Amino acid sequence: MIAFKDFNFKLLVIEKLMYWDETLTPQFSLGEHLRERSGVTDLHRYAVDNDLDHKVFPEARAYFEGLDIPDELLLTVDELTIDGGHQVYQECAPVWDGEDELFDVRSLADLALVPNLRSVVGADEALLAVPDKLDILTAHGITAD
Repeated sequence: MIAFKDFNFKLLVIEKLMYWDETLTPQFSLGEHLRERSGVTDLHRYAVDNDLDHKVFPEARAYFEGLDIPDELLLTVDELTIDGGHQVYQECAPVWDGEDELFDVRSLADLALVPNLRSVVGADEALLAVPDKLDILTAHGITAD
């Protein structure tokens, strides 16, 4: 299994492959996952009752951390988009309001895992919290829109 150094960078890749391209299957649904495993039907109530209202649910973290992304799919990633409205974020933290640093990417060390990446849309967004991020992307031949 390929190991990502930055969980939030991995989430960007998962967003692209699972929810946009639909090539990484099956699509993970936190609601279905919790309903099947523990009978949870109200994610918001579950979040509040378990002090998870602005946190990644442990079940989602375990799923996404353990998710193996095949090399052949990583090779198809040519663009990533930085956006607080991603589906993967809702599957991780359904009560997250986007007002904190929960999903900030703090490292670009995983760029080598997506060698065909050519563009990062929204690279100037706060969610990409890497010093000198534009210089790093440019040095890798990646355009930052």
